[in-house]
Order: sequence, then C-alpha cells, then structure tokens
Amino acid sequence: EALAGHLELAARPLDQVVADLAAVPEGIRAAVRNHGGGHLNHSWFWRWMDPKGGGEPGGPLAAAIQSQFGSFQAFQEVFSKAALGRFGSGWAWLVRTTDGKLAVTSTPNQDNPLMQGIVPAAETGRPLLGLDVWEHAYYLKYQNRRADYITEWWKVVNWSKVADAFTAS
Repeated sequence: EALAGHLELAARPLDQVVADLAAVPEGIRAAVRNHGGGHLNHSWFWRWMDPKGGGEPGGPLAAAIQSQFGSFQAFQEVFSKAALGRFGSGWAWLVRTTDGKLAVTSTPNQDNPLMQGIVPAAETGRPLLGLDVWEHAYYLKYQNRRADYITEWWKVVNWSKVADAFTAS
C-alpha cells in the first residue's frame, strides 16, 4: 500500500528497496522501513528454522565461524549476547560484511543490516542468519525470559539454509 503510486519502487525487489531507503520518498519511508523491513526480516527468519534443526554447521561455514570467532561456542556466545543485549524490540544477525568477513550485529525494530549498509544489497549479500527478539516472538511461551528463548532457538536453526546463503555470498 505504501508503494502505491511509486511503480519504480514497487517493481524492485524488496531487499533492494530497503537497502536504499534514502531513495524512498520521505512521506512513505517509515512505512517502507517498518512494514517492508518486517516482511523481509520474517521471510528470512522462517527459512532459517527447522524443527529438525540445531546442532552445529559443517563445511566452509563452520571453518569461517572457527576462523572469525575462534569456535562455534564463542560464536554462539557473541550472537546470543547481541540478541539478549538488544534493548526493546529488534534482531540479532550473522552477516558476511562487504569486506567478506563474518560479523554479528543487532538492529532495532524492523531494521536489518541491508538498511545499515553492513552487507551489500544483492542476492548474495543478504544476512546469513537472524533472530527475532521482539516480544511477539517469544512472550507466549517464555514471557520475559528472552535468554531462555534464545537458548531454545539454537535447537531449531536450519544450518543447511545458513550454509547455502554463506556459499552463495
């Protein structure tokens, strides 16, 4: 609805639109950021989970995590800290930055690393993994226990999807 009357924006892939919010007219920018960002983030989020997921990644992704963070457990600690430390609503992310390194970051609300220029706006530059830490993601089951939610979430991470994104990036 926000893009009605803006055919040039509506014709672009959503990840490219949110990656270049400065090109979105100011009158609809907040709606595109919030609603478009929320849609995009959740579209990725559901793909990154599988009831049969969990464990640890293998192959090149595991090697990159080992190289960048020292161990998978150290990566989990850094990622979980970013998710737990996000004040209010937002996301924690594993990304491959524009210089090719793995990094963990966090964004408020429905923002994502594309909006911050942390990753390139292309199919191969999408975040590799993200965790929704809005209360709606966990409140019914965990109430105020975000740390418990994060611990349980690791048990459903779909590492094959994350590895596919890593290989493509």
